[in-house]
Amino acid sequence: MQKKLIENADFSKTGYSYTLSLISGKYKPVILYCLMEYEPVRFNEMQRYLKKVADKTLSQNLKELEADHLIVRTVYPQIPPKVEYTLSERGRSLMTVLDKLCDWGNENRTC
Repeated sequence: MQKKLIENADFSKTGYSYTLSLISGKYKPVILYCLMEYEPVRFNEMQRYLKKVADKTLSQNLKELEADHLIVRTVYPQIPPKVEYTLSERGRSLMTVLDKLCDWGNENRTC
């Protein structure tokens, strides 16, 4: 078997790099996990789930996940406005990856 040469490698072109670019950061994986467990979720519910997250930070993360087609934002035309977030089909397909991370954590946690 021929050994791969690192000199010719470009991490940015890997599927791993692309996936990380979609879910990287402090809150995105937690937002996705929350939606996997509890959808649909409203903004204030998500904020309580995440504990100490600023409105602006949560809003920005949700916008990015929506732009990447991982979540769906549904606005209900009522007063006061009601907005709910759910996983998109693309986001649901990512849940097998998050499930594996959860499984690994459960199997390897020391406390």
